Amino acid sequence: MSFSGTVRRVATRKLTQRSIDWAAPVFKSGDHELAAQVARFRAWAGAAESMAEKYSAPPAPIDFAKAKESVRDKALVEALEKLYATSTPPAEVHEWSAEDQADKAQQIEDAKGRLSFTQEMIEETEAELEFLRANRTSRETSGNDLKENFPDIAEEVETEVENREWFKDTLSK
Repeated sequence: MSFSGTVRRVATRKLTQRSIDWAAPVFKSGDHELAAQVARFRAWAGAAESMAEKYSAPPAPIDFAKAKESVRDKALVEALEKLYATSTPPAEVHEWSAEDQADKAQQIEDAKGRLSFTQEMIEETEAELEFLRANRTSRETSGNDLKENFPDIAEEVETEVENREWFKDTLSK
């Protein structure tokens, strides 16, 4: 493995450790399915981190002398030792394809779009809740108050009355 790959992996790991607040309330919400998925991801991240630490150093040299003592076929061990001494496989370098990068970038953009839509929905819902709290129905609420507060429902009711659809919204038709 190359030095730059090791540095990049260590830097990414440190950045991930700093950027994810596992104690955040969003991870401990009442949604058990989300909590299970977060726990599963956290376990996967921990396993990946432990494997990265385990394989970050080069492997220990093979003790061929000990292998020759315990294996009956000495020629096989000698052939493997010769292969080990002469072989220098190239380091494996992973290249992130441009197609995959574009796909991931598109997924991120889609997620940002969904996030902005969700933020708009939250703002609209909070405004609606404020309106509903300010205009609670009580014994003093008149029909005209309801018409002013809910014009779409008032229009629907007027249309049903004009069309004589008295039982339109009932269950037994």
